[in-house]
Amino acid sequence: MAALTLFSLGVVKAVSQENAPAAPDTPEAHLGKGYDDLKQDRYDAAVAEFRAALAADPGVSLRARFPLAVALFELHKSDEARHEFELVRREVGDHPNVFYYLGRLDLDDHQYPGAIRNLTQAVAKPPFPDTAYYLGYAYFKQGNLAAAEKWLKAASRLTPRDARVPYQLGLVYRKQGREQEATKTLALSEELRRRDANQSRLRMECRQKFDQGLREEARTVCEKLYDPDDADKLTELGTIYGQYGDLQAALKPLRRAAELAPQSPQMQYNLALTYYRLNQFEPAREVLANSVKRWPDLFQLTSLYGAILAKLGQDLPAYQALHHAHQLNPQDPETANLLYVTTFGLAQKSKSAGQYADSLHYLEEASSLRPQEAEPHRWMAEIYTLTSRPAQAAEEKQKADRLTSPGGLP
Repeated sequence: MAALTLFSLGVVKAVSQENAPAAPDTPEAHLGKGYDDLKQDRYDAAVAEFRAALAADPGVSLRARFPLAVALFELHKSDEARHEFELVRREVGDHPNVFYYLGRLDLDDHQYPGAIRNLTQAVAKPPFPDTAYYLGYAYFKQGNLAAAEKWLKAASRLTPRDARVPYQLGLVYRKQGREQEATKTLALSEELRRRDANQSRLRMECRQKFDQGLREEARTVCEKLYDPDDADKLTELGTIYGQYGDLQAALKPLRRAAELAPQSPQMQYNLALTYYRLNQFEPAREVLANSVKRWPDLFQLTSLYGAILAKLGQDLPAYQALHHAHQLNPQDPETANLLYVTTFGLAQKSKSAGQYADSLHYLEEASSLRPQEAEPHRWMAEIYTLTSRPAQAAEEKQKADRLTSPGGLP
C-alpha cells in the first residue's frame, strides 16, 4: 500500500464535501475517486468506485481491477480479492505484484505451500521490500527451517531495520537448537524496536521545536532522523520539513528517498512538489515525467504535472495533463481553475493564429468550466463575426451581456 500513498506537503487543498459538485459518472472520475479513497484507507469506498469504473467501461479493466483487488485484500475479503488478482493475472501474465498478493492471501488462509509457490515467483523480482520476509515466514510455518533461514537472512539484508525479520529468524534458530544465535538475533530485534521508539521521540521533539518557532534547533533535532538507506524515514523527515515551510531542508531527504524508491509515486510526488514550491519547475518536471506515464490515474501526480507544465509555459501539454486530472477529480477547485486559465490561453493563441475552430473548442470548454464568466462568450461572438455567422455571434453576445448585467445569473 505504501506504493499507492501520497504524502501531501501542503499545496493540494481539500474541498469540503458539502460544497463540492457531484462527480460525473465517468470511468475516469470513478478511477480518480477510487485511488483517492485507497490513499485515505477508505477501502469500502474504493471498492465501490473501482467497480463503478468497470461497470461504466470494461476497457479500464487493468487500471481498475488491480487496485480493486488491493482494496479487497486490505478489507480481508480473501475470496473476492483472489478472484480479482487471478483476473489481472490472466490479462498481464505472471507479474511479481500479483504473485506477491496471492502469496499474502495464501498466508492469511494458512495455505503455506501455495504461499511458498507464489512468493517464490514474486521474489525473483520483488515488488516490495518485505517479499523475502514473507517467503521466509511461509517456509517457517511449513516447517522447512533451512529455507526459512535462507530467506529471512535475505530479508535482513534487504530490510535491515525491520524488527520482524530478526525476531522471526531468532525463532528459526531456537527451533534448530541454536540458542546462542537465537538469543543474539532476538536481542537485535528488541534493539530495533527501541530505535523505532527513539525515532518516534525525535519526531515529536522535532515538531515541538518547529511549533515553538525555533527553526535552527528544530533542524538540529530533525537531522538526527536522517537515514540515507531508509526511504520511508527520509520521506517522513522531508514531510515534516515541508509542513513547516522549510523547503530547502526538505529537498535533501526527499531527493534521497526518490533515489532509493524510483518505482514509488509517493516519493516522486513529494520531491516534485517541493521543487514546485521552490519555483524550480524544470527539476520538478523531470521528476514527474515518467511517473505520470506509469501511474496515469493518480490525480495528485497528474494535477501537479499539469501545474508544473503551465509554469514552464508549455500550454498544450499542461492543458492535456490538467484536462485528464479534472476528469479524475472534477471536485478539485484548484485544478479546475488552472485548467480554465490554460484553456482560455490556448483559445486566445488559436484565435490570433487564425485557427478559429480550435479556438471555439477551447472557449466552449472554458465556458463549461466557469459558466458564470462572460469573457469566453465575448470571444466566441468575435470569432462567429469573423467567420460570417451573425446568428451565433448575436447569441453569444447576448449571453455575455446577460452574465455581466446585475442579476444576470439565473
